[in-house]
Amino acid sequence: MFKKFENLVREGIQSKAKRRLILFGTLVAFIISILMIAPTEIVKVKMLPGKNNDTFNIYVTLANGDSVEQTKKVTECVSRYVVQEKEVLNTEVFLGMGSPLDFAGLIKGSQFKNSENVAEIVLNLTKKHEREEPSFMMVQRMRPVIQNACEKLYPDTHISFVEPPAGPPTLSAIVAEIYGDNTQGIRKLAGKVEKVFKSTKGLVDIDTMEDEIYSTFDLKINTIKASKSGISVKQLNNIIYLAFEGMDVAVKNSAKYNEQIPLFLTLSPKSKRFTRKDLDSVRAKLTSLKLMNKRGMMIPVTELVTIIPTKSHPKIMSKDLHQMTNVMAETDMVSQVYPLLKARDKILKTFTNEYDITKTGLFDLSLKDKKTGDVYKLKWDGEMKVTLDTFRDLGGAFIAALVLIFLLMVIYYKSYTISGIILLGSFLSIIGVIFGHWIMNLFTADTFFLTATSLIGFIALIGISSRNSLLLIDFTKSLMDEKGMHKAEAIAYASATRAKPIFLTAVAIMLASTLLASDAVFGGLGVALIFGTVTAVIASLVVVPVLLYMIDLETHFHFHEKKAVSVEEPV
Repeated sequence: MFKKFENLVREGIQSKAKRRLILFGTLVAFIISILMIAPTEIVKVKMLPGKNNDTFNIYVTLANGDSVEQTKKVTECVSRYVVQEKEVLNTEVFLGMGSPLDFAGLIKGSQFKNSENVAEIVLNLTKKHEREEPSFMMVQRMRPVIQNACEKLYPDTHISFVEPPAGPPTLSAIVAEIYGDNTQGIRKLAGKVEKVFKSTKGLVDIDTMEDEIYSTFDLKINTIKASKSGISVKQLNNIIYLAFEGMDVAVKNSAKYNEQIPLFLTLSPKSKRFTRKDLDSVRAKLTSLKLMNKRGMMIPVTELVTIIPTKSHPKIMSKDLHQMTNVMAETDMVSQVYPLLKARDKILKTFTNEYDITKTGLFDLSLKDKKTGDVYKLKWDGEMKVTLDTFRDLGGAFIAALVLIFLLMVIYYKSYTISGIILLGSFLSIIGVIFGHWIMNLFTADTFFLTATSLIGFIALIGISSRNSLLLIDFTKSLMDEKGMHKAEAIAYASATRAKPIFLTAVAIMLASTLLASDAVFGGLGVALIFGTVTAVIASLVVVPVLLYMIDLETHFHFHEKKAVSVEEPV
């Protein structure tokens, strides 16, 4: 078997046409593999694939000013769909507050939720090994159904699905940070960016992290009237707070408990409800609230206060002492890179009527308002930023590994040419990594992404590929130096002889990597090692021999012909 392989290698490297065919085929395969990532996007890039969790949350946010009854109605609508899922063990609904903090909630600010228009629903699923459908596929399937049915109940209702992150926790998959000095200008630009996100395919759960400006009413106490009526400011505050929020008014003693039991008093939910959101409705409600003065007279609250219609005061967000706001979006089973590029292109095309746009950095933008001259900065953050940083760092590690291997080979062989051949043979394993992800994508229900763990596997392959080339070149050198064989015979014999340990090493790596290939997070690492190892073996036993034959090995290895020495003798 190995004798036949030796003859094939010898014929391949000595034939000019076959050498050209091998090198041309390798070049074509390399170009195709690169084109599969960009611009064709056949193999898509992502930080980490979706993680199959045993739980996820549903965030419900209604318009500011909506009552807890309205929030409850929306959560009941969501729950009706959730309980139909056979994989859902139980659910917990937290009205007017966030759920107990988890990994995702800590970053998304769940602990700050404390109003009647918010709620969180926690879904606990069966163990991932007991169900066929992963949690991220379940979220993708349930999201449009629940949003279409329940967001229509009240205007400006927003329902989003939040999963524990597979990697580093981030505010969202894609975050557009908008900086500026003009608050209204920031809000205006954020609204435009939000519209772009909503029109971009692949982006879901879009939201702007800013308070909605809504109509409200201030009560200004007429202290002179209150004093003449014998009513104190404290009485006024207490009656309004007691009516709409409630408070402890007395205690009750019990023989069963050591402590006194507080009696909580407030208006009934029906009595609290306003018929309309206007001045007349507020005045009518306050007229029904009366206070008794020291003379026993009942005085309506409206006689002592002035109702002033006004607008709410939204909070001002800042980061690094710069005023800003965030526009957030999640991705619907796609990478963050491609929707961001599409959204950025739309911004560059559609915002030019109002802003002078300048590109800053890799993706960031600077926008100058043509009317006011105010300058705003748009910076990208979230999982997208983590993805870019991770791939940049891993790319730097890959380049550093190549440089170090090249320098070591130069020191060892004292030849830039041979070192370059070893480096090229190592780099060609990327062909197998990319084609391996494409093949796996054909057999998986969801997209099989080229992830950060895939790049880690690629970096590991550099050492494996270099080792294969070293085995071949060192044995070729020994055959030429010790046995006096010509380079064609030496390369062919070395390739055939070293093929067995190279194959055994490759099989061991591939078998061990199959345990990783099925993992949700480290699947990319396993696939990269399996298919990259196959390519590394082919490159070492086919491409490297051709390149070695094409250089002046006799000069490099100080060749002297020795006809009397048998090749069967040990080197």
